[in-house]
Amino acid sequence: MKLREKAYESFQQRLLALDLRPGQFVSQRELVALTGMPLGAIRELIPRLEADGLIVTIPQRGMQIAAVDLKLVRNAFQLRIILEKEAIANFATKARDEEIEALAQAYERVVARAKKGISRDLLEEAQAVDWAFHDTLIDSLGNDILSATYRVNSIKIRLIRLDRVLLSPDSLMPALKEHGDIIAALRARDSARAVAALERHLTSARNRAMGVQAIETTSLAVPRTRTRSAKAAR
Repeated sequence: MKLREKAYESFQQRLLALDLRPGQFVSQRELVALTGMPLGAIRELIPRLEADGLIVTIPQRGMQIAAVDLKLVRNAFQLRIILEKEAIANFATKARDEEIEALAQAYERVVARAKKGISRDLLEEAQAVDWAFHDTLIDSLGNDILSATYRVNSIKIRLIRLDRVLLSPDSLMPALKEHGDIIAALRARDSARAVAALERHLTSARNRAMGVQAIETTSLAVPRTRTRSAKAAR
């Protein structure tokens, strides 16, 4: 990996760890200290960060980490919905049965733990399962440009931190139900139903990010629908 790629990865890690805050002003020297990368790599990194919209240069003030506002929330989620609807429509019809079941099993492990009580460790596991689920959908398209675009947008989504987008005790159960609806549609190989369920899920996440409360209490049961191979076996 080239130094500028290492610098980008290190910057991303510091950003998601909240060592860098949205709206914070930062100097090249501070980025050197935070990332552990040489000044030359940081100077090569800055144009990429500007192009990705992760920093902006303010005349006479310096570099500023992208600020989180309603425009960022709307734009980031609009792009996410567009990309993921295409991805899940493709995944529902072309993914192997074992790929769908792997996602379902990861989800069901979280559900089983949630029924015993919600802890910080569970919330972190559920968040990791959620992000991995959506990354899998995008990567299934086999399009490196879309995957790269999605990853940059995902960083912006994750900047909308704390209780607004990250799962919390109040939002976990509805989010799990939404994922259950998506998985049931995938098991049924019903692309239209999967797209609709995904859009509901992402709309809920967007509403949380914008401060819109739309939490409802629902069952966690996931209907088991026979997969295509199971039907063919009969």
